[in-house]
Amino acid sequence: MMHDTVKIALASKPFINGDTAANLQTMLDTMAEAAQSGAELVCFSEAFLQGFDGLNWQWETDRDIALSWQDAPILRLREASCALGVDVAFGYIEREGETLYSAYMVIQQGEVLHNFRRVSRGWKDYTRTDAHYCEGEAPALFEYHGKKFAIALCGDLFDQRERFCLGADVLLWPIYRDCPLEAWASGETEEYARQCKGVAPLTCVINAICPPEGFGGCWLFEQGKTKAQLVPGNEGLLLVEV
Repeated sequence: MMHDTVKIALASKPFINGDTAANLQTMLDTMAEAAQSGAELVCFSEAFLQGFDGLNWQWETDRDIALSWQDAPILRLREASCALGVDVAFGYIEREGETLYSAYMVIQQGEVLHNFRRVSRGWKDYTRTDAHYCEGEAPALFEYHGKKFAIALCGDLFDQRERFCLGADVLLWPIYRDCPLEAWASGETEEYARQCKGVAPLTCVINAICPPEGFGGCWLFEQGKTKAQLVPGNEGLLLVEV
């Protein structure tokens, strides 16, 4: 079905590091909230499902924290997408065989539409990790409601920006950035706007809440300028049309 615009709910919500069950419940509750608002898609931040600092960089334990597509939390989100009538995009630590990735999955009507793996290494403690912890291949476009979308995860645009200039209509840029509130007010927001300028006409940035200095925040940037925002320090949904 072709839409002139897509209504997206960007979620500035709290996660708990290492508590997948609690984070999953937050996601399910937020999906219901987004559905009631009329959103077609709700987007969460990087690594939301397990928490950005949910790993301990020891393969023997991290392999059980990471999730494959067949694991119960992923299946539950697919079921909820159908039951609630809202699509969902979220960051998680993915396990495929003997390899872990920081990944971002888009579920449409219960099916996996796209799965992107972060290409920059800043998601892990690379001074401690081994060959089990990997980065993904080149980013790719995917179509959603007749529009071309791309995904970058957090440091991807800072480290490898040119790889994401793919001709997308919309860029989803889930991050996890923990810094003082005053930093967001004194230049941090503008720095993110500068990084995505020229990559896509519209960029959705989604950050999560995790005390003491994870204050969340969501933005819609249009060619490097703020079109809509939910400023850090506020929990909620930013509803945008792209």
